[in-house]
Amino acid sequence: MQKPTNTTGFTEISQTAPITTDSHGGRAKCLQRLIRLDMPVPKTLALSFDDVHAVAAGEPANTDMMIAAFGEAGLVSVRPSSQDPDWGGPGSILNIGMNADHHKALSAKLGEASANALYLRFIQSYAVHVARLDPDMFDLPDAPSNEALLEMLHAYEDETDAEFPQNPADQLTAVLRSMARAWEGTTARLLRQAKGAPADAGLGLIVQQMALGVGLGECGSGVIQFVDDLTGQPQIKGRYLSQSQGRDALMGAPSAIYLTHDARGPSLEDICPACFTELKKHGDVSRQRLREEMQIEFTITNNCLSILDAVRIPRRPRAAVRIAHDLANDGVISRGEALMRIEPRALSELLHPQIDPDGARDMFQQGIGASPGAASGRIVFSSSEAQACAARDEPCILVRRETTQGDVRGMHAATGVLTIKGGMTSHAAVIARGIGLPCVVGAMGMVLDSRAKTITGEDGRSFAEGDIITIDGTAGQALVGACAMLTPTLDGAFATLMEWAGEACDMGIRANADTPHDARIAREFQAEGIGLCRTEHMFFEVDRLTVMREMIFADSPEDRAEALEQLLPMQRADFAELFGIMQGLPVCIRLLDPPLHEFLPASREGQRKLAEALDLPLSDVTRRIDALREYNPMLGMRGVRLGITVPEIYDMQARAIFEATIMASTKDNPVVPEIMIPLVSATHEVELVKSRIDAVAAAVRIEQGADFDYRFGVMVETPRAALRAGDIAQTAAFLSFGTNDLTQMTYGLSRDDAGRFMSDYVQQGVFPEDPFHMLDTEGVGELLTIGAERGRSARKDVVLSICGEHGGNPESIAFCRSAGFDYVSCSPFRVPVARLAAAQLAVSDKIG
Repeated sequence: MQKPTNTTGFTEISQTAPITTDSHGGRAKCLQRLIRLDMPVPKTLALSFDDVHAVAAGEPANTDMMIAAFGEAGLVSVRPSSQDPDWGGPGSILNIGMNADHHKALSAKLGEASANALYLRFIQSYAVHVARLDPDMFDLPDAPSNEALLEMLHAYEDETDAEFPQNPADQLTAVLRSMARAWEGTTARLLRQAKGAPADAGLGLIVQQMALGVGLGECGSGVIQFVDDLTGQPQIKGRYLSQSQGRDALMGAPSAIYLTHDARGPSLEDICPACFTELKKHGDVSRQRLREEMQIEFTITNNCLSILDAVRIPRRPRAAVRIAHDLANDGVISRGEALMRIEPRALSELLHPQIDPDGARDMFQQGIGASPGAASGRIVFSSSEAQACAARDEPCILVRRETTQGDVRGMHAATGVLTIKGGMTSHAAVIARGIGLPCVVGAMGMVLDSRAKTITGEDGRSFAEGDIITIDGTAGQALVGACAMLTPTLDGAFATLMEWAGEACDMGIRANADTPHDARIAREFQAEGIGLCRTEHMFFEVDRLTVMREMIFADSPEDRAEALEQLLPMQRADFAELFGIMQGLPVCIRLLDPPLHEFLPASREGQRKLAEALDLPLSDVTRRIDALREYNPMLGMRGVRLGITVPEIYDMQARAIFEATIMASTKDNPVVPEIMIPLVSATHEVELVKSRIDAVAAAVRIEQGADFDYRFGVMVETPRAALRAGDIAQTAAFLSFGTNDLTQMTYGLSRDDAGRFMSDYVQQGVFPEDPFHMLDTEGVGELLTIGAERGRSARKDVVLSICGEHGGNPESIAFCRSAGFDYVSCSPFRVPVARLAAAQLAVSDKIG
């Protein structure tokens, strides 16, 4: 085969060279910016994406001209330059050009030890990363002796049947080809795609003159940054490795010193104050002109500073918030740009405890991260045990196969929840997110032995009740023992950033809040109201649950009304407290939704206690429970169907809402409650319920001698309700789309059981993402669009919103905003995430 004669080109990076991030990568562009800022950057050549692709395809690089461009400068390095630094790239190769002649010259100039060290490191790097030889054959020796150097050269010859290449151009050719082909290999492509890179993402390569940091005066290498990467607070951090005469810093025996004055030892500021001052100046210039906090890589050779590279400081979310805030406050960037620099989901780290990333992690079970944050505690298997632990002020992790309404009190008492079953919208996930509780669901490989009170992880390790474990609700992992934690950080920078987000946001952000505690958190996070108050959670307190069960066992409407009369003052007090906390902000109350059997005990012991409490034969209790049992309760007698067939329940709730409205209203600040009925599928259902609620409102107005307004709306959870939204909107002032159930019914999936196979579906590409986690904008989204369009065409002023768990996802917010929805409602702890995501969309629109 004829050898190709064409060669690839290269560009010397200068102030005016045609270098862009899209053609040569981020590192190349950053180096050009440093040169424009008059920083002492060594001579650098850049290969474009197209050049590197050609090298990978077999076209030779013009390495003779590259080496000639450096003249007698000596050695060079090659570094990757991808379009986005997060996409990574092959490792850098240093000291290219090192050969027998360079070794001899450096030995005379710096001494044999330093010259040997440089040569040994290059041989090792070339052999392992370019020639792809066994790394074990090229371990660096303890001392950089001549014998060690000869031994490594012989090892290379033995493995390749060829001498170590001596021509610098040949060395550079092999390095460029190796790095180019590594980037285009399958493994590298899959890794960068996992980080969000397109499959055909390009790679640039940087060939730079080596600034060795080795000499007779003060020499060394290091990195420096001027803020803390964990907190974002101003702080000089980094490292400097000093090479002193007679001590080789390149062979693992560096003199590690501090950057700034320190009583514990020498510092760069002490031994080379001019270089230290110059570094601080370059850091300040980078911040002002590059508009970012940068980490600067540098070398010092005989007291002369060289800047090799500068990268955006890797940072934790709390540092990202502080840095963006400070840059905007100092006028370096605009407030809008500060908002755009924060990943909305990253705010979860500021709101919840997190496992220290530098700490040890010993995972025994993988599940689904359903509610962010981390917690450690003793294993308990029941809600009563969780409450007992809370009474002893002892943190615990509630472990269940799946949670039910009866576990809510236990969840409030626990520091975290771990379940075998469930997905992103299962009971445990929804409640945990609402109360800010770390939660892992769908731990399908775990075995729970309720009699022995043990769990066994998928790796075979077993844990008993009382053993301490940690759950990571962000990563979806259960870990052995107590892990080191980072505490939440809601400082002034976070609060200010949220104020800026509120000013920029052009759609409403409400919270799903069922209790006064939830409502107070919603207020702390500046939610613009309650978009979903699920009243069923109010009935599971012990005193109320007994009365609720009396109502269920009542034989006549009159008996039911009598039992509900006992619940009326409790409900009235609940609503009055919510209205007081929200201080005139809208509160949307969903009337009772779950089927009645969820309020009844499932265990034989629980049924026996209920029979005693109601003074009924056990057989009557079990017969009644059996009669209420349904084959598919989520599609059975619940929601509006319950309100029509047992109307006394909705009558009592409506009365409680209206009486609380009168109690909480003032002349200057009247309360206007929003009443929402769930699981609607027919227009006449809406008309029947509204007529009864209107009648209750009229009765309360007469009895109390007070007037009030209220708004009546529908929770759109069934596909038919979305399709008939035009008819429904004629009776409803608002349509709130419950995307949890709407997704479940559209797909025909049980949200509690989909976790069994969802990961397989996503991995095999059946679904691009779990539709309970990420809104399906094609299928479910089309129903949302149809419902919104038909609702608005029938009633122009109808208010549109979503109140499912998708309401806190940035992608869902973007869809709802484009579809003309008025607000989204999500768990209280996701309000900041939703507000920032909505603000970023508004800022992006203004930018164009």
